[in-house]
Amino acid sequence: MQKIIFIGAGSMAEALIHGWIKKNVINPHALFISNRSNKERLNELVESYNVNLLEDHTHLPDADLVILAMKPKDARAAMEVIAPHLSADTAILSVLAGVSIDTIELHLGSRPIARVMPNTSATIGMSASGIAFNNHVTDVKRALYIQMLEAIGIVIEVEEEKLHAVTALSGSGPAYLYYLVEAFEQAGAEFGLSKEIVRELMVQTIAGSAEMLKSGNLEPSLLRKKVTSPGGTTEAGIKALESMSFNEAIVNCVRSAENRSRELAREE
Repeated sequence: MQKIIFIGAGSMAEALIHGWIKKNVINPHALFISNRSNKERLNELVESYNVNLLEDHTHLPDADLVILAMKPKDARAAMEVIAPHLSADTAILSVLAGVSIDTIELHLGSRPIARVMPNTSATIGMSASGIAFNNHVTDVKRALYIQMLEAIGIVIEVEEEKLHAVTALSGSGPAYLYYLVEAFEQAGAEFGLSKEIVRELMVQTIAGSAEMLKSGNLEPSLLRKKVTSPGGTTEAGIKALESMSFNEAIVNCVRSAENRSRELAREE
């Protein structure tokens, strides 16, 4: 693609830009960025990644791809601004939680549209993304979208309705894990361990556990049982988690995020 334009310059936009440039997937000179008002943020991204600043909407007609990356609450107003400037051939990739393909088509017309829910681990090429397409996306464009996203992690095609769940699981998932590490750091501090020591221990523990799961040889429940000796320290910890309804808390966490994604869709 010769020209890709980001409408919105938040953390997800930066994660994609960083990942694509780091993996040499897209030349920074092909990337243009814009947002509604934060010029300081735009200048920061231009200086960091050598991408182009979208000065005005005259550059939109010859864009191969426009990426919608603004806040969901700003989506309608932003689409109304850019709609008159898009050519019929310009495709759309949306990373907006809760904004449906139907809504995008309503404001931007019938054209190839994909909705993707990546996560900020795209920055290091380890995103877990779900993607859905409308009927105007050809097999060639579908393969191109997936190739772009596979360069920054894994991508799984799902029905659009399932993107609410993907948003709640992998889209928001990094924040849950960071929150977990914060809790471990707090626990470690109670026993006199520094934040740095706890973080090093837990990051390696999480990475190692992820690799064990990735191998696919054993179910998570069996891996857990292999660590949990009867009457041992792990069992004591597991019992404490069970007493605090740990599983229920996780399910409620994901359910709340999934419900919020649906609420955002209704607020369009």
